Amino acid sequence: MSARRGLAWTAVGAACALALAALWAAPLLWALSTALRPEPETVSATFHWLPQDWTLDPFRETLAAGNLVLWLFNSFFVAFLVTVVTMAISLMAAYAFSQLRFRGRGLVFGIAMLGFLLPFEALLVPLFRTMNALGLINTYAGIVLPQVVAPVVIYVFKQFFDGIPADYREAATLDGAGPLRVLWSVYLPLSGNIVWAMAIVTFIGAWNNFLWPFIVVTSNEMMTIPLGLTQTYDAFGVRYAQLMAGALLGALPVALAYVVFQRRVTQGFLAAGGLK
Repeated sequence: MSARRGLAWTAVGAACALALAALWAAPLLWALSTALRPEPETVSATFHWLPQDWTLDPFRETLAAGNLVLWLFNSFFVAFLVTVVTMAISLMAAYAFSQLRFRGRGLVFGIAMLGFLLPFEALLVPLFRTMNALGLINTYAGIVLPQVVAPVVIYVFKQFFDGIPADYREAATLDGAGPLRVLWSVYLPLSGNIVWAMAIVTFIGAWNNFLWPFIVVTSNEMMTIPLGLTQTYDAFGVRYAQLMAGALLGALPVALAYVVFQRRVTQGFLAAGGLK
């Protein structure tokens, strides 16, 4: 009886998982279907799930028109810089909060964690005024710098470092290693999976960020792909097939990155949760 009940719950769980997967995949499949049909068919009054006239013209026209390749490069460059700088700052801050003893440590950590309570939208005006005063409007530095402070990444790293025995740090210190050397040679190798997981999540977040580039970018050449996709229209209105083609091309790099590093991301989150 219990075995039968277990099988029933397994079947229910599998059905729920399939239903959620279908809900997740349906918009993606519709975007692909729209990108593979001629432009007039996208505004047809008759609904067809699959294109009636298959074509790759929307992809060719998207790549040929506008600055899609440049926007993709800008997105990659910005996301890469944000990821590298965020990881460096977060690792050093987390190590200091976790392993070093200095006056006011708890207060400084509490102030850093206040970032959890402040939505990014509340900081738009002061951040824009700061970037404008520094002359960084419409520059890579202006796009990158406001995104490199990530309290949640600092918190995750600190919690992980708290679980590493202090004997490792003490042994390295006795050998003459300084704090940066201990972090680089001892703590970083032990936390490789969680670093990879946070790096991928940070990269994807920076790649998909629309709001801040929308505020700070003023020229077509500096746009990232989420912002550039808003420019895929002409005098006759939105071209839906090209818009979907551009969106799929823009999402492809981060999808590939997640597929390639999926195991590291999963292992990183299991490590962050204290699971073996």
